[in-house]
Amino acid sequence: MGFRIVVIKNRSKLDLKMDYLVCRSSETYSVFIPEISTLILESTAISLTCALVSELIKNNVKIIFCDEKHNPESELVSYRNSYNSSKKIKQQIMWSEDVKKEVWSRIIKDKIMKQSQLLSERKHEIESKMLIDYSQHILSNDITNREGHAAKVYFNALFGMSFSRRNEHQINSALNYGYAIILSCFNREIVKMGYMTQLGIWHRNEFNAFNLSCDLMEPFRILVDKLVLNLDADKDMKSQMLEIFNLKVKINNKLQVLENAITIYCQSVIDALNKNDANLIKFYEL
Repeated sequence: MGFRIVVIKNRSKLDLKMDYLVCRSSETYSVFIPEISTLILESTAISLTCALVSELIKNNVKIIFCDEKHNPESELVSYRNSYNSSKKIKQQIMWSEDVKKEVWSRIIKDKIMKQSQLLSERKHEIESKMLIDYSQHILSNDITNREGHAAKVYFNALFGMSFSRRNEHQINSALNYGYAIILSCFNREIVKMGYMTQLGIWHRNEFNAFNLSCDLMEPFRILVDKLVLNLDADKDMKSQMLEIFNLKVKINNKLQVLENAITIYCQSVIDALNKNDANLIKFYEL
């Protein structure tokens, strides 16, 4: 599995030479494709060949395209996945509503507990205790929307009472950028396992191609939030946010880099859904 995050920011032409990605701009340089984990194209003035795209997909490289404002806008999701994906999609369609509700409740509880932990680290003890209380009163499928109540308390404590996720400012830009990067990791993992990102367990928006990814990524949003809180205003925001790939978390009693942790976690959630046992989910520790 690749380990390099390659970011192309300026007008360039990308093509394939042997097993290398060749970038031609003011300078020319090459990167060995099997070493690449993610390719982020930040400029709309970048061109690339179909031969290169095909080779990147064969090597399971995430390819993320950005818009004219350099924000992630789309990604390539490969048709290449598990050899028995048809069987797995049938399983996915047959997941019981009861187990989906239980799995979603566990995911939301873990997310809120991690939010509470971050608030405590930032000395927001009153709000942290409020979130603990919310987590203890989550009903099946979170029908009382404890997640929404917790989010309001959480973001207002971290970024101020006037903060709204709908506002256009630097904090939201950084959060959105980080969440988009995390989402792409989940998209790749779910497709690699042979399942459909469109069929979620709670998110069911007909216009969202990544409903299941949005479900599973919820507890990992806190990692993005922590990075945003520690951004250096004198340095490039996007470069700092890409440090998320270097994070290590404890999961299944071992310290793992983020992408490995996502693999372990996703597989455990899928096992829980297939075996009707939410206790199989393996959550990471901050």
